Amino acid sequence: MKTEFIELSLGSHVISHGFDALNKEITEEVNVEGFSKKVVAISRIKSLSEKYILTDYLDGRWIYWEYESDFEELKKQLL
Repeated sequence: MKTEFIELSLGSHVISHGFDALNKEITEEVNVEGFSKKVVAISRIKSLSEKYILTDYLDGRWIYWEYESDFEELKKQLL
């Protein structure tokens, strides 16, 4: 089976490390200047909003990435 990939321009992001004992999400914000191109496996993409693309990461963590593309264009590429 062939894995499909997509090229994205991604910037600042929030890493979700899970939840604490009170069920509050533990997050880490990473702010960067500008965007860089990354090739991402489509199977890692969990959701898309007008501001963020959510992907899975190592050890059960998730990352909310800011992206540079137009929402409608990116949605068309993924559907």
